[in-house]
This record gives sequence, C-alpha cells and structure tokens, in this order.
Amino acid sequence: MHALRHKGFSLAALGLFTGFAVTSVTGCPEGGVCGPCGSIATGQLSISGDAKLDGFFKAVADFQGATARISGDFDANIIAIAEAWGMVEAGADITVDGAFVGDLIGMIKAELSASVEGSIRIEYQPPKCQADINVSVSAQASCEASAGCDCEVDVDAGELSVKCEGQCSGGCSAECSGSIECKTPEIGISCEGSCEGSCELEVGATCEGTCSGGCTGECSLTNAAGECEGTCTGGECTGTCEMSAGASCSGTCHGTCVAEADPGGCEGEIGCRGSCSGECSGSCEGAFEPPSASVDCECEASADCNAQASAQAEANISCSPPSLELVFELSGNLQGEAGASARAAFAAKIDVLKVRGVAILQGSANLLALVDGKINGEVVFEPSPLVYLTGQMQGIISGGLSGDFDIPVGRIDCVIPALRLAVESLAEVGTEVSGTISAQAEFSGFLLNPTG
Repeated sequence: MHALRHKGFSLAALGLFTGFAVTSVTGCPEGGVCGPCGSIATGQLSISGDAKLDGFFKAVADFQGATARISGDFDANIIAIAEAWGMVEAGADITVDGAFVGDLIGMIKAELSASVEGSIRIEYQPPKCQADINVSVSAQASCEASAGCDCEVDVDAGELSVKCEGQCSGGCSAECSGSIECKTPEIGISCEGSCEGSCELEVGATCEGTCSGGCTGECSLTNAAGECEGTCTGGECTGTCEMSAGASCSGTCHGTCVAEADPGGCEGEIGCRGSCSGECSGSCEGAFEPPSASVDCECEASADCNAQASAQAEANISCSPPSLELVFELSGNLQGEAGASARAAFAAKIDVLKVRGVAILQGSANLLALVDGKINGEVVFEPSPLVYLTGQMQGIISGGLSGDFDIPVGRIDCVIPALRLAVESLAEVGTEVSGTISAQAEFSGFLLNPTG
C-alpha cells in the first residue's frame, strides 16, 4: 500500500484557496479508494482513511448536527407555545426571530396579568451540562485500534476515568471537595441533605415537588380517587413527594441523596458532586483529559489520538432537563363554577408553557455551552467547543498538529475540500446561531421572571 505521510499540512501544499472542488476519485490507485469521496455534508466520514484526521471530521459533523438540532427545536417549541396561546394558527408558516419572540412574550404577559393574582413564584433548578466521557473513550479506542495498537481495548467509561478540570459527577479516586452523592438502595435511606427522586413521607410534611397522596392545603391536580397528584401549597403532603430538583426529605429518600457529609455515613453507592482532586468517572462539567483506552499495553498512538477524542467529546456536550414550576394564585374571574371553562383553558396554556419552556431552557444551556463555553452563566469550557474545534482544524491545515497522518494516495483529493469545508462550516455555525442564542436568552429571561 502506498501512503502519503504528512507531518502536518500547509495551505499552499493543499491548495485550499485555489478553488478546486473534487467530489470523486477516478480510477482506483493502489491503496486508494474507488467511488465518491466521503464528506461532512453526507455523513460519510471516512474521508482521509486516517483515524486521527477522520476523528476531527466526525467532531465537526457532530457539532454541526447538535447546533442545527437545538436551533430547530427552539423554533418548534416557540411555535407550539404561540399556537397554544392563540398567536398563530396551527400549521402556519412562521419565521421565528427576535421580533416574533418579543410579540409572543408580550401576549403571554398580558394574559398572565389578567389571570393571576399577585406575583408568580418560580421554582427552578438549572440544567447540568457535561461532556460525554463515553464518546471520548470510544473515540480514543477506535483511533488506537485503527493505528494498529496490539491491545485489549476496554471502552467502558464506567470503569475508566479521566482527569476532570471542572466539576465531577460520579466516582472520584481521591478527595472530593464538593458534596457527597449517595445513590440509595431500593429500600431507601434516611437523607440529611437534599433528596433527588422520591421522598416517602412517614408523617405529613411540606412537599417541594409533586405530592402523591393527601394534601392538607390546596392541590393543583387531583386524580379520580380525589388524591393529590400535583403541587400541594399552603399545607402538608402525606404519601410520596417527587422532587426532581432536589429538596429536604423528612422521610425515606429513594433516588440520590446529596449532602455535605462524611461519606462514611452513606448507605448506598458513594460518588462525588464537585471538584475531584483525582480521577473522575461518570461525567465532567468542564474540560478533561481523555484516557488511553488501551488499558493492557502502551501505545504510541495514544497521544496522537487524544486531541480528536477530546474534540468529539466536547462536540457532544449534553444538558439534563431543568426543573421548572410556576406557583401562583388565580384571579377572581377564573375561580368558582363560573370560571371553570376559562380556568381549564388557562391551565392548558400554562402546561404547554412549562413543558416547552423546560425544553427551551435546556436547549439554551446546551447551545451556550457549545458556542460560548458557558454553563449557567459561568465559563466552564475554556476554550469553548466551537473555538477548540476551529483551532484544531486550523492547526491541522497550518501544520500545527503533532503526529503523522497516513493518507492513501487515492484519498488526498478528498481531504483537500473536506478540510476547507470544515473550517468554513464552523465559521458559518458561529454566525448562524447568534440569532437563536439571542432569542433563547430573551425567552429564558421571561420564563424565570414572567411578571418582570
């Protein structure tokens, strides 16, 4: 097999700005390929035949897919809310922009002002965003295997760990400076911190979540048996309290108990939620160093595979759904039998606002993490995944990436336009999502302060 070995590329050598656009390889040179080139646009990402370089193309494709999906979901959620509140008809051809979002917020505020007595209390737990360690380990293993490492590869991220430069959620091989996370056994445990999951109440207590059972106050939703299945306000809940956002539990916690406590007092599986001075297994909010997936041998390709594994992990940042509850008292015109119909219609609108609003808040956090590296207002990924990927691709072009690339002769014409397109595409993404980020921020600000 004839291969071209490059210690980095140069713009002149690749002719990236000579305007040539090769879309297929003619003939079938020895060690080459026949047929059309792979490309980021088609999702056929075995472009160069080199695992390290193709790993970067995979990261760019994942990044593009993630940002496009988030932007599309935001538009769909805004339109669904607009339809529910009567601003547009179902199926109408709508362009979601800043003006449309502003008009929608104004309409919702007007109806809230007419339907709600006093202010609205917001119970909010922000989403958590983490780079995907599983993606990183799998990418590292695939790269090493393609490089011919004679190793027994284990890609189980639950056993492998990484050096996390941010907040670790999961196992910690050394000191955890944050909270102790205790995953409770099926029988549940007594929790002296916040319980995430369900709290089995032995006696009546306030419930900062969904009450299932009796409610001595006012319940927002009851089932056919007359039992509470919603928010219990102004009284105590007896039965079970579901607390997705985490709250104190005066009974038995089934789920995860998070507490500033000695791990020796934890009855379940112990983890860390905070800064870990050793190796972290689970998830990481912030940059991290991917491990060598070749656990039973040393492999020279590990260092060269590391950068593309990091790029793929950061391109696959995911955010958990936030918890959002709107607590308010209906105005007099919606109370009693006379207001039953209007009350039901208003409740339906509020349900759509909450469900779609949670998705918008989640998407907003995800897009900001990808583009700006910010999670809940704090810079966690520095540089951001967008800047990191752009820098890596430009480094490959300018020869700044260490390590050789083994590219078959028949694929060099595929690599040239793919590199050019990758850098151009990342620049376009940064420009195109700016409008979505601005609109997300405006609507998210409204959700967290609807009467402001």
